[in-house]
Amino acid sequence: MSLKHISHSEISRFAKDKVNLPEDKVEKYREQAKRLQTKLDSYLEEHPDFELRRMITSGSLAKGTALKSLNDIDVGCYISGANAPKEIAELIDYLVKRLQKAFPNFKPEQIKPQTYCVTVSFLTSGLDVDIVPILYDGDLKWYGELVSQKDGSLLKTSIPLHLEFIRKRKSENKKHFSQVVRLVKYWVKRMKAEKDGFRFKSFMVELILAKLADEGTNLSDYVEALQSFFTYLITSDLQEMIAFTDYYDANELESFEDPVKIIDPVNPENNAANLYTRAQADAIVEAALEAGDAIDAAIYATTKEKTIYYWQKVFGLSFNA
Repeated sequence: MSLKHISHSEISRFAKDKVNLPEDKVEKYREQAKRLQTKLDSYLEEHPDFELRRMITSGSLAKGTALKSLNDIDVGCYISGANAPKEIAELIDYLVKRLQKAFPNFKPEQIKPQTYCVTVSFLTSGLDVDIVPILYDGDLKWYGELVSQKDGSLLKTSIPLHLEFIRKRKSENKKHFSQVVRLVKYWVKRMKAEKDGFRFKSFMVELILAKLADEGTNLSDYVEALQSFFTYLITSDLQEMIAFTDYYDANELESFEDPVKIIDPVNPENNAANLYTRAQADAIVEAALEAGDAIDAAIYATTKEKTIYYWQKVFGLSFNA
């Protein structure tokens, strides 16, 4: 068996060299996001009634699952006040004007409105920070409402609870949970580049792996963990509902009719996969079948050359050992 050629240690080394955002950049990017938070806090000390109440780094940088290719940071901005608009175009314009007031040293071209966020660009590093507005009414657990990209409705969320949910799985699996997430995300990125219309968002990857981790899947061996992930996609056919009870009871779950049902762990009414069609789910399962077959072939390949060949079917030509 060719685990003697490529095993957990080789996959781990590949992840460090090709997949993961280096630690020095992690710290640099977090510091840049922190600067925005600190500037807002300073402004709030002098203007306690200002509508922007808090900025919280979210997304892969905050969760520790960022890939080496990261070029922007996600930040949630909590907005209070009865005058804050609910329509997304008006809300984005509203946020732009208040960011310009809170950060007067930024040039106008550094604060750019997008469809669902405002992008703040740091001129020295070239790094972009995507600031997503969240309507907030003072909830102590920082629940607020963001505008759904599906239909423009308001969607209940809590960034601190999302981060806490991931931290719990990371603490129970040491560094391995976030590393397996990054490896799968790297595979997804390759699939998106190779297959037209392929979709598989990172939040869904995280929740599937959280389910597997909660059920005792061994994430400390990356070959085994990847096999388990792809096997789950194949055997479930993405037809099984995935949900968690960290922040709500199972009886609070909605009855979802969507083809894929992966429920937000902080909001039982939100299906994180509600925009996915059955055809898109089938494409994910088909890609998982190809990846799973390649890993099986790599395990039983008789030479290192053949083993590398099969792993390259999963991670592309950048994989070498």
